[in-house]
Amino acid sequence: MTREAPPAATAGRRPADRQAADPQPADRQDADPQPADPQPAGRPAAQHRSRRSFLAACLAAAVSPPWRSTLTPASGPAGWTATALPRAAGASEPWFRISLAEWSLHRALFSGRLDHLEFITAARRDYGIDAVEYVNVFFFERAGDPGYLQQMRRRCDAAGVRSLLIMCDREGDLGDPDPRRRAQAVDNHLKWLDAAAFLGCHSIRVNAASEGSREEQSRLAADGLHRLAELAAGRHLYVLVENHGGLSSDAAWLVETIRRADHPNLGTLPDFGNFRIDRHRQYDRYKGVAELMPYARAVSAKSHDFDAQGNETTKDYLRLLRIVRDAGYRGHVGIEYEGDRLPEPEGIHATKRLLERVRERLAPGAGAAA
Repeated sequence: MTREAPPAATAGRRPADRQAADPQPADRQDADPQPADPQPAGRPAAQHRSRRSFLAACLAAAVSPPWRSTLTPASGPAGWTATALPRAAGASEPWFRISLAEWSLHRALFSGRLDHLEFITAARRDYGIDAVEYVNVFFFERAGDPGYLQQMRRRCDAAGVRSLLIMCDREGDLGDPDPRRRAQAVDNHLKWLDAAAFLGCHSIRVNAASEGSREEQSRLAADGLHRLAELAAGRHLYVLVENHGGLSSDAAWLVETIRRADHPNLGTLPDFGNFRIDRHRQYDRYKGVAELMPYARAVSAKSHDFDAQGNETTKDYLRLLRIVRDAGYRGHVGIEYEGDRLPEPEGIHATKRLLERVRERLAPGAGAAA
């Protein structure tokens, strides 16, 4: 649903890339902040606390998945290196692996043709992908439901699928000018940190939403992000900020904000598509990805359409992935298909084929052309 851009840029607002593709009301994007009470509607406070306690107990007893050991925080943003892939002895691994963002199937999910739990199975069965990135709106009321989260884990185990991260929206502005609402937004994200840790994810993705001048938004967002990163560190998780509309799509602003927040468990999730700041300003995507990559713990390969040769028509994947490679990144690159012409399954397959082709071309030893 397209809507008018605000008079002044607001960090973390709904990007134009999703406006055209999303037939639903504001969902994954900058939905209005939730009510101050983080307790799920209709659920007694005691029950809410008991479920939080149950998850905490499970987390304390859980064994960290083997891939999490590759995500040890560095001393701070300036000393970060990109996420490394685990290497099996004697095995030849690609320089990045492919994951599937749940948003690629948002039409099927919103229509009821696909269930959130079935998404996990479908990733492996239909697309041959063994790692997934969830979107919280598709299980928004189940974050504190241990039985449901157990079902998700069982689905992952049965399919041989890894849970990488949860993309979080609709939880308030982490840079809200009102200190109480800003603190509430931080608190609203706690259930997603708990769910992510329970599922074996390495991160949650959040929005650096705020209001005011460029400087004020950076200062306020940095405050909320630092507080949330402190809580994430205790759960061995990262908080990743995506370029997601408003000033967050200004990569220089986002880097400034990440540095100002100054926490080793805070990073970025560069999205190839979300660089429209407002109706009148577009940040250079190649410059933006290059600026965000030193802080990246995940990468989103946004796609919309393809030509007869299988190339994405709105962005140069070879150029973008060369930037990713040259930054030293060795983590997952997530498919996030958002086009209108191809049905979602076809768009996912087309994106995967393109990623595989470019990955091979840019692989070490591929030749001078790479």
